[in-house]
Amino acid sequence: MTFLDIIERLRLPFRDDKELRMSLKRIVGFYPHSIKHYKIALTHKSSGQRNDKGRPLNNERLEFLGDAMLDAVVGHIVFDHFSGKREGFLTNTRSKLVSRETLGKLAVEMGLTDLIQSSGQQRSHNSYMAGNAFEALVGAIYLDQGYNAVMRFVKKRILAQMVNIDKVAYKEVNFKSKLLEWTQKNRVRMDYKMLKQTKDDKGSPVFGYQVVIEGVEGGKGQGYSKKEAQQLASKETLQRLRREPQFIDAIFQAKSERTKMEEEPTMAAPQLDDGKNFFVGDTAAQPDMQLKADRQEGAGKTRKPEQAQRAPQNRQDTDTGTDEFDLSDITANPAEPSREDIIAAAEEAAFAEA
Repeated sequence: MTFLDIIERLRLPFRDDKELRMSLKRIVGFYPHSIKHYKIALTHKSSGQRNDKGRPLNNERLEFLGDAMLDAVVGHIVFDHFSGKREGFLTNTRSKLVSRETLGKLAVEMGLTDLIQSSGQQRSHNSYMAGNAFEALVGAIYLDQGYNAVMRFVKKRILAQMVNIDKVAYKEVNFKSKLLEWTQKNRVRMDYKMLKQTKDDKGSPVFGYQVVIEGVEGGKGQGYSKKEAQQLASKETLQRLRREPQFIDAIFQAKSERTKMEEEPTMAAPQLDDGKNFFVGDTAAQPDMQLKADRQEGAGKTRKPEQAQRAPQNRQDTDTGTDEFDLSDITANPAEPSREDIIAAAEEAAFAEA
């Protein structure tokens, strides 16, 4: 190795750092203090880099930190911007702003993806790599310059120049949640059926799902994660619900058939007589044992006029405090007394002399 080669190796890191600082200045709006955090933030695990101790060197830990910081900062901004809005609205808006899809688009538009160090294979298919790098960048900003620097970055660089917070707040992007809300409101059953789980030509997992509502096949979706595939299937299903009346008719027809089968009784329920046919006396009434004895003797006598005139107003045994209107022993067994015999026995017991 010549002397010039040694000088070139010594100068190369400085030259790379200088270029990286300038690139980061263009992206985040300021020059970093400590460049090492940003280097780690831009290193994907597929690059295979390791530190001096041989441990893997990637942005996963900074991604975790940046995710927490984004939740705090964006939550603060949303809270101030939408004064008077309820907790559910604020949570939903924050979720949209910090979603992987939103962060991934921001990373691409800002040019952050051009700085990520990864294997070409991973870069070609990984739809979350850009969003993860964005979160790691936020974590690096926090370690480098603190919470206020993250707040300025999100406010002045993201919300002021790239994202309209009001449009995001009122745009529905969680198709799965929207579809679930519709199915619950209409009391229909919905499932996600996995159609396939394969790998693409580069060995990356690919998932396919279909929405099934009351047994009726809905939209399909395919993605590099189960969540992504289900979201796309939900989106297509929502579109069909809005555009295809016959699709909705098929769902509710299937629901009607299901509920009809579920509500159909396995045997005929016993008929109950109106309460006006059963009046329970007070002190003049006989206990349950007497009523059962009368049934066994085939009691079916006609009520005496003088006993009918003494029908009291109180419908409960005042001596025992127990309800005499007990129909637990009435069954559909043919060996039991007829309905007319039971009514007659009950009337005689109710209006018998003390």
